[in-house]
Amino acid sequence: MAKTATSQKTETAAKNGSGTSPKKMAAKAESTNGKTDLHIVELAKSEYQKRRKSQLESIKKTDKKLLRAMLYQMVLGRRFEEKCAEVYRMGKIGGFCHLYIGQEAIAVGSMMALKPTDMVITSYRDHVQAMVKGISPESVMAELYGKEGGCVKGKGGSMHMFSKELEFYGGHGIVGGQIGVGTGMAYAAKYKGTDQVTLCFFGEAAVNQGIFHESLNMAQLWKLPCIYICENNQYGMGTSQERAMSTRNIAKKAEAFEMANEFVDGMDVMAVRDATLRAIERARKDGSPTLLEVRAYRFMGHSMSDPGNYRTRDEIKKYQERDPIVLFKDSLKESKVLGDKDFEKIEQEAAEAVEKAVKFADESPYPAESELMTDVYA
Repeated sequence: MAKTATSQKTETAAKNGSGTSPKKMAAKAESTNGKTDLHIVELAKSEYQKRRKSQLESIKKTDKKLLRAMLYQMVLGRRFEEKCAEVYRMGKIGGFCHLYIGQEAIAVGSMMALKPTDMVITSYRDHVQAMVKGISPESVMAELYGKEGGCVKGKGGSMHMFSKELEFYGGHGIVGGQIGVGTGMAYAAKYKGTDQVTLCFFGEAAVNQGIFHESLNMAQLWKLPCIYICENNQYGMGTSQERAMSTRNIAKKAEAFEMANEFVDGMDVMAVRDATLRAIERARKDGSPTLLEVRAYRFMGHSMSDPGNYRTRDEIKKYQERDPIVLFKDSLKESKVLGDKDFEKIEQEAAEAVEKAVKFADESPYPAESELMTDVYA
């Protein structure tokens, strides 16, 4: 199960205030990464087994149809993003393109715990979250292509998926900018007297923005039903968290506002779901907000233009040993929920959905020139 932030070991002042230069800190991080392949793989396998035991317990308590749907969404997200990388290299997608590969358990585990009427807002790494919320793969891919069939008629592109009907309020390109908007969405739900909960996603680098601290203070002070989910993939673009933050314990920052918080293993979809369900219960009961630090790892670079040379092969290999999809598949198989034929069918369904999305995007026309100023505000 997920550990609460208060149970984590506090980092010492000596480590945070040693006066070490950035170059020496980088060298220290590099030497840590320089452990032998064997050591790193064995460590990853040990972590994998610990998470597997926890998953098996949660799986026993969860509906089998829901478990299958969760795995499908994770596989669909992975295959969709792999296809995005392929067509981006072909020049069919332009501009920035941030892939979600390695982080699928976060979106699926948290969002599939919501009601359809609950609201979601996120950052620019938003393709998979948009699909989990109900935007079709065709509509997402067409938006990536800048085509008329996209969810915002080709005007938003990769970073700005949106659907008012499905309560999905973007894709935002300004780091941390959506945190204030998400807080406002939760305020609106409280003002109108609905039972809606808002999920607000952001990366760990956004925690260094002032809007993060202002929003958490307001949410706790006013009891707003907002669940702040920090998708900690451990790198703000090419800068490791170790070099950018005096403490790695992001969940603990909520204690400054007396807010409920948890640290969650983001490679474990069931751990993410369980933590989100606890947060939803608090939010619906009395409007209490929660900060979840969900630590995962992106297997690709920050964006398609990032070769990721700041990471070692050993480091990436370590996390690939704990691929969230493989971990979930193994647990479902051991629990006798799904078997090899089921996995093959899910892979086939996901592949067909992605090919259908590409075909739709290829055939969808570009927006007419008359649409240039439609829905544009300044």
